[in-house]
Amino acid sequence: MININIINQYDQESKYDIIIQKIIFHAYDYMSMSSELVINVILIDDIQMKEYNQYYRQIDKSTDVLSFENEDSDDELGDIFISIDKTKSQALEYGHSFERELAFLTLHGFLHCLGYDHLNDDEERIMFKLQDEIIDQTEFRR
Repeated sequence: MININIINQYDQESKYDIIIQKIIFHAYDYMSMSSELVINVILIDDIQMKEYNQYYRQIDKSTDVLSFENEDSDDELGDIFISIDKTKSQALEYGHSFERELAFLTLHGFLHCLGYDHLNDDEERIMFKLQDEIIDQTEFRR
C-alpha cells in the first residue's frame, strides 16, 4: 500500500486530495507495486515555486512541478511540489480540465520519485510512454 501525505499550503480546497489520491493509487496498482511506501505532495503557489526553483535548480522562474526522490529511504519515495497557480493556467492553456492537469502533474512527479527522468531522448520516451499509459486508463485521460 502507498500512504500519501498531502500538505496544502495553497488554500483550503479539499478536491485536490481526491484527484491526487486517485492518480497515485492507480499508478501504484498499474505498476504492480506492493511495498509499503510513503509519498508527500505539497501544494504551493507560484511565488513559493519560484523560490524553490531558484534555490534547487538555479532557475529564476516558477515551474509546474518539482520532485525530489528520497534516495536515503526504502519506503519513503520523496516529495512532489505542485504549483496550483501553474496548474490552473496550464489547464486553460492546454484546453483541458484543472483536474486532468493536476492528475498529470502529480503522476509526472510520482514517476520522478520512482527514478524516471527525461534528460535524454531514450529516458523521455520511456517515461512519457508510461505516463500516457497510466493516465489513459483513468477518468483524467484527454
